[in-house]
Amino acid sequence: MKYVIASAFLFFGFAGYSQSNVNEVLAAGLNDAEKFTDNYLAPVSEGAIFSLANGWYNTADSKPLGGFEISIIGNMTSFKGKEDKMTFVLNTADYENLKFQDGSASKVVSTALGDLEGIGVYVEGEVLGLPTRENFDLPTGLASEGINFIPTGFVQVSVGLVKGLEVKARFLPKIDTDDVNLGLYGIGVQQEITKWFPIDKILPVAISAVVGYTHLDATYDFTNSNIVDGSDQRLEVDMNVWNFQAVAATKLKIINFYGGIGYVSGKSVTDVLGTYNVRSGLFQQKPYVDPFSFTKKASGVAATLGTKLKLGFFRLNADYTFAEFNNLTVGVNFGFR
Repeated sequence: MKYVIASAFLFFGFAGYSQSNVNEVLAAGLNDAEKFTDNYLAPVSEGAIFSLANGWYNTADSKPLGGFEISIIGNMTSFKGKEDKMTFVLNTADYENLKFQDGSASKVVSTALGDLEGIGVYVEGEVLGLPTRENFDLPTGLASEGINFIPTGFVQVSVGLVKGLEVKARFLPKIDTDDVNLGLYGIGVQQEITKWFPIDKILPVAISAVVGYTHLDATYDFTNSNIVDGSDQRLEVDMNVWNFQAVAATKLKIINFYGGIGYVSGKSVTDVLGTYNVRSGLFQQKPYVDPFSFTKKASGVAATLGTKLKLGFFRLNADYTFAEFNNLTVGVNFGFR
């Protein structure tokens, strides 16, 4: 359980870290801030969608009536080397007020997953007839702290019903601190097709269809800026993820192997909420309340290979998923068939 909670804090902690001066972009005006924040946070949302899609199965052999398994599952979704997710090109021609301090017209900058630091920008204009200019640095991301993965963790329970049907539920108990409020839940079903045919009694192989749905909601308070002050500044994230898989596995007594292929689809809605008062520059003294929201959708094919060790009521599994964001899943499982 400690691992699950630690993973949850880290999962949403990246948003707080990377957001430490995103709100300063509001000094460039609402339109510029919205465009930048959308580009900056979109890869994090996409990676989290692919991360939460994992961990729904560790075999294709559905449990019999009354069989159950309790699992503690951790995911590590890698973005190492994915430059297209760690950076984006900021072209000042697409922005109303934001300019680079070195005079560049466009430049590669960091997303919330990246590691580019010290990229200076400015906003200038006139306030009450007097020239004004505000300089600040664009935010960097997770990789600047040596982190190249997005972790998620949760508890999952599976129960066998009849004719190869198994139901699953996953959850993360609500975490509520001064800065972070986070929780998730999900439900899934697994139907073993080989239970319908005589092959179930002949060959040590099972084939199943798995469908899983996960919902995450989280809030992070990131009130921390020298340029923009205000109150109740926070992110609220609402994420829904579906995973559809065809799974095959061996049915041996101790060590088994499994694999699946299917489709992941998800949607993340991020609201930037609170009151923001720009203290200096072109837009000073102009309050913004609940300034904007953006939506990120992600989908794609995912293929998984894994193995499971069974020692009585204790089981340990690990698998690797190949997708837009590759993922390592490790599960510690306890149950009876």
